[in-house]
Amino acid sequence: MDIESAEGFKPVRRRKGGRTRPSASPYDKDDAPMGAADGDAGDVLQAVDVEMNVADDEEEDDDKQGESDPKYAPLKPQQMTSKKGGGKFQIRRLLVPPHRYTPLRNAWLEMLQPLVDHMKLQVRMNTKRRCVEIRTSPDTKDIGALQKGADFVKAFLLGFEVQDAIALLRLDDLFIESFEIKDVKRLSGHHMSRAIGRISGKDGKTKYAVENATRTRIVLADQKIHILGSFNNIKLARDSICNLILGSPPGKVYNHLRTVAKRLQERL
Repeated sequence: MDIESAEGFKPVRRRKGGRTRPSASPYDKDDAPMGAADGDAGDVLQAVDVEMNVADDEEEDDDKQGESDPKYAPLKPQQMTSKKGGGKFQIRRLLVPPHRYTPLRNAWLEMLQPLVDHMKLQVRMNTKRRCVEIRTSPDTKDIGALQKGADFVKAFLLGFEVQDAIALLRLDDLFIESFEIKDVKRLSGHHMSRAIGRISGKDGKTKYAVENATRTRIVLADQKIHILGSFNNIKLARDSICNLILGSPPGKVYNHLRTVAKRLQERL
């Protein structure tokens, strides 16, 4: 039995079992096109590509926000460090160890000159709190003057000479690194004393050799070691001191320092 095929449908095929099953239709019942009746395919709706200009809209919004944002002129250092300019006086407090009271008293006038005359800071010794207080003034022109002054005073309290600590005010690439002998190797009793002796040497000979070769300044305060210098020079001095702590003979360290000193001279 032949059945005329309608548009969009396939002819019915007869099976041997007696029942007929129509072949798969391109449309399911639920997915039939709108307006299509039984036996009629109707009009098929086709998808249309729509371009969304989201990026352009976002750029326009950013431009509008940028135009509406207020613009402020940068503040001057004096406006940030004085009450007249709307700012606040910044202050630093540095605690003075008991064993540095006498050296601080003796070198007080020598320390005040660079802080007050050059950095334009206000300094005083608070005897009740036992600390040195540093504060900005209306004449302070450099924003980083307060931090430099605090580093200068801290270096003196750690044991460095005033002449060496003044370098922190003049140069920006100087740092202070502190560590203990126990951080390198756990020692106690006579072993700790011998390690300190190897670092210092006879009459401080080994310590001065490390300082001159690496162009740093070293303070050996009991089990604590403080190094003042640039980043690369501190690393060289720290490696030499660690070798002495671990038991290397001073002669071997001297030979290594000679090569290091030659390299530094070649770089310059």
